[in-house]
Amino acid sequence: MEKVVEQEVALCWLRRDLRLFDNAALYHALQSGFKVVVVFIFDPEILKTLPDSKDRRVAFIQQQLELLNEALAQQESSLLVLHDLPKKAFQKLILDYPVKEVYTNQDYEPYARDRDLEIKDFLKEQGISLRSFKDQVIFEKDEILKADATPYTVFTPYSKQWKNRLQQEGIPAFPSEELLTNLLKMPKKEVLSLEQIGFEPVRAQIPEIELSEGVIRNYHNTRNLPAVSGTSMAGVHLRFGTVSVRQLVKQALEQNETWLNELIWRDFFMMILWHFPHVEHQNFRSKYDRIPWRNNESEFELWCRGETGFPLVDAGMRQLNETGWMHNRVRMVVAGFLCKHLLIDWRWGEAYFAGKLLDYELASNNGNWQWAAGTGCDAAPYFRVFNPESQLKKFDPDLEYVRTWIKDFRAGYLNPIVDHKFARARALETYKKALN
Repeated sequence: MEKVVEQEVALCWLRRDLRLFDNAALYHALQSGFKVVVVFIFDPEILKTLPDSKDRRVAFIQQQLELLNEALAQQESSLLVLHDLPKKAFQKLILDYPVKEVYTNQDYEPYARDRDLEIKDFLKEQGISLRSFKDQVIFEKDEILKADATPYTVFTPYSKQWKNRLQQEGIPAFPSEELLTNLLKMPKKEVLSLEQIGFEPVRAQIPEIELSEGVIRNYHNTRNLPAVSGTSMAGVHLRFGTVSVRQLVKQALEQNETWLNELIWRDFFMMILWHFPHVEHQNFRSKYDRIPWRNNESEFELWCRGETGFPLVDAGMRQLNETGWMHNRVRMVVAGFLCKHLLIDWRWGEAYFAGKLLDYELASNNGNWQWAAGTGCDAAPYFRVFNPESQLKKFDPDLEYVRTWIKDFRAGYLNPIVDHKFARARALETYKKALN
């Protein structure tokens, strides 16, 4: 079979970094001395885990690929989009192009690690090197360790070390956008449609990122108020790499330390997942394996539908079901409610969020659910049980958020499925008994 082009090329394999600017792998590929072909692979192994053929996240990815393809066409190049198992996709790519090197950005999730190892071994057999770079976090893997060379499992000392190191090293820049003339010239190819990868057309409806100085400077005052547009909405854009974390950290350093800490939490949970991959399916702390979760299916259904009779919990779940997003303060309340009030295994809630959240990311979702359940590395102690009523009075006193999402809200709109005082006592007794 004849190669599509004779000229030796480097491939830049995009995954969670759907941008042409400040992209570490693309920057290094464009400096390689080879002309560069940009590739994206829709992996059926990942797609088949999604619960719905109308998935707004897949629609968002497809939309971003269209935008990237337009931008590459401006450089007389094209994006190559394949729908296949990664190894099969690369078997095809190296038949079509004389590939000398493949560049990509590091992914820290267990499935991605196994996939990348398989691709690295396959390419090595073909005499092709796979080069991977740090891009979606500021510090990764073993870069922030304790004095005894073990990973941190508590956030505060980790964040201090993180900030010290950033101060010493600064934030690197990878101005890939300045090197796009090094792309391989090629006719524009069409991006695969949603239907071609087995999905139905649906509007992505991804919230716009909000990085205005007013929002970020005031973040510490407004971030806990769900009725106020006081958060950056950066989660989904960080998840798919349509924004550079380095740019966000620069802005946070200048404008708001509370927001900076949120970005550090993201690095922290990514590092935890890297060092302790068992957390994907198991408690970080094994002693919590002894908790006898009640796992009442009908109560879980009421929680999923936002029909628990607790206004803040129900408003949060209805916002999630309708929009694919939930305010962060409310996420803590609904997660704590499921684990502590209903004694339902955090994995049930984590899986529900994974199916619904536009900004779903394994490391952060898992870390936050284990935090809420008390089973995680830097968790809320088991005896900390959020009172949904006092949280409502504190953070949504005028019921503005509640009325937005519970259209027919009135006092006593639903009978609470459990009494708070009883549920708290039951949770404390259950945890204490299991842990002692």
